[in-house]
Amino acid sequence: MNKKENNNYIISDSTSKQFGNYATGFLESLADHDYAESTITRYLRFVSILAERMEADGTPIQDLDEAQAEELVAGTGLVPDSKIYATFVAKRFTRFLNEHGVGKLPLPPTAKEAARAELRRNFETYLRRQRGLRETTISRYWKFADCFLEFHFGEEVGNLSRIKPTDIAGFLQHMATSKTPVDRNASTYLRNFTRYLFEVGETTTNLALIVPSVARRYGARLPRHITPEQVEILLKAVRSGGTTARRDYAMVLLQARLGLRAPEVVAIQLDDIDWRSGEIIVRGKGDRRDRLPLPPDVGRALADYIKFDRVTTSRVLFVTHSPPHRPFKHGGVLNLILRQAFARTGLKPPVPYAGSHVLRHSLAVNLAGKGASLEEIGDMLRHRRRSTTMLYARLDVDGLRSVAQPWPASGGAQ
Repeated sequence: MNKKENNNYIISDSTSKQFGNYATGFLESLADHDYAESTITRYLRFVSILAERMEADGTPIQDLDEAQAEELVAGTGLVPDSKIYATFVAKRFTRFLNEHGVGKLPLPPTAKEAARAELRRNFETYLRRQRGLRETTISRYWKFADCFLEFHFGEEVGNLSRIKPTDIAGFLQHMATSKTPVDRNASTYLRNFTRYLFEVGETTTNLALIVPSVARRYGARLPRHITPEQVEILLKAVRSGGTTARRDYAMVLLQARLGLRAPEVVAIQLDDIDWRSGEIIVRGKGDRRDRLPLPPDVGRALADYIKFDRVTTSRVLFVTHSPPHRPFKHGGVLNLILRQAFARTGLKPPVPYAGSHVLRHSLAVNLAGKGASLEEIGDMLRHRRRSTTMLYARLDVDGLRSVAQPWPASGGAQ
């Protein structure tokens, strides 16, 4: 097969035949975003596979959309992991073509899709401006609201003013009886959505008042934690990891020493660190800003990462190791780091799918074991409500035993 070289990348004749100069333009757009050469080469490989499949099936570029691209790539003999990546590249390349007016352009939205998109924009703006929620949280709120709308209205556009209390109960009952585990925040998501509908006048009744809470077993409400010794073992494992060890160690140490939430860790910016005073600003829930002291070991870990590993023009502190070195979209990377650390050390996590929040819980439980008051724990974790901190009182068995009243017996006998 004849090939020609373009900008250091060898483009096959079949790729040029199917896509013309658009393949080159796609590669150039990746290079403009500082993608590594090895990554661009891999993208080109899967674009070439898509071109070969189109040529074999006689699919013209005019008929190519994301669904068709996915179907073509699915027919290849790639191993599962490569097929997933190839599908991602094929769909992304198809979107690139669509942006340049090539391929089978998406159909205009239906009345239902247009109405749902407008509702989503308005609801997300409300959550962002009025509630101060993070983008990942906003996404979960809409996902659940959309599930409710699909359950209630189906393919219809739907009249929001006709939603009744029985519709709320029916949806929650459906969720409770489905095979998929019920999200413990299901009631919170639905309550906020119905409250929004009432506040903007879409419903005449505040349906949020009748949304019940999801029952949870007592044991599930106890904070999952590990011992201080186990925390140090995990930290050591993270520190001795691979190419991202310094970055991962600094991120995990912020959780273990300061009790930061995963989204708070990935939201830290360079300007949030005051090296002179030894303090760090934490960007918490609801656009809250808290100034915390920076422990010496955390400061050293951050300095080592910035000095030796950090390569980016972004002002966000923690970025991906591979080009284009972008900030993380969410805190899920910390769950992955911790899961790998548990696997390397052989420690058994407190629950099968322990997230990074286990370090925050462990810090609080450790403080309680050392005699810290609930007020001190609440200040450390930056809780807004005392009831949230009361969760850790359940683990102080000795303290609870000291305030327990004697069990009454007949005749007043003790």
